[in-house]
Amino acid sequence: MPGTTTTTDFAARMVNGRKTYGKDDMVVHALDGIDVEIPRGKFTAVMGPSGSGKSTLLHTLAGLDVLTSGSSFIDDIELSALAERDITKVRRDNIGFIFQSFNLIPSLTGEENIRLPQDIARRSVDQEWFDSVIDVLGLRDRLDHLPAELSGGQQQRVAVARALVARPKIIFADEPSGNLDSRSGGELLNFLRRAVKEFGQTIVMVTHDPTAASYADSVLFLADGKIVDRIDKPTADSVLERMKSLGE
Repeated sequence: MPGTTTTTDFAARMVNGRKTYGKDDMVVHALDGIDVEIPRGKFTAVMGPSGSGKSTLLHTLAGLDVLTSGSSFIDDIELSALAERDITKVRRDNIGFIFQSFNLIPSLTGEENIRLPQDIARRSVDQEWFDSVIDVLGLRDRLDHLPAELSGGQQQRVAVARALVARPKIIFADEPSGNLDSRSGGELLNFLRRAVKEFGQTIVMVTHDPTAASYADSVLFLADGKIVDRIDKPTADSVLERMKSLGE
């Protein structure tokens, strides 16, 4: 595959990342020269006021959008040096996604939704690993149900299983608990925490919720397209205080 590689201890990183929209007087700097490194085997939360660039950062790190300038890497692969078809392959082979809207196929059962990315890639699923993920998530008796027959929390657990079963190098989560009630959201976040601690998974999560962010190992704070702070071992209170200073 074409593209520049470099040896790194990080699952993802960005160097002088810039993303602009519009022209001349209407230009918007969604990302304004960001340098960030996402450590392997850790849970990183990204927070900031509306319009701060947190979703843009997630999308450009994950290869769902391209930088205007600068470089972004998944593992040792420089996405910004690749053609779109090669970026698609990197996403398929290395990245898992968990979205707020679940993105399940209504006509497929829970198990079919979970296996779908592997089926599309024509790769066999490691059955032992599949069983482990399913049992940890408590989905064993829901595998033959359609999404409409599942609660919101169950649908989101199916989406999490879909991301984990492929054993990606990194999972990007965009407000994964945003559509869930507090109990289901807590269960989901506990499992993401467990996936990092027990499975060595790397997770990057955008959230606006200080409680959700407290499940992470560290929190990055964005404002006006720049990373302005970081908290390690966050608590809901420490995150809330920092967000208040940013005007959230």
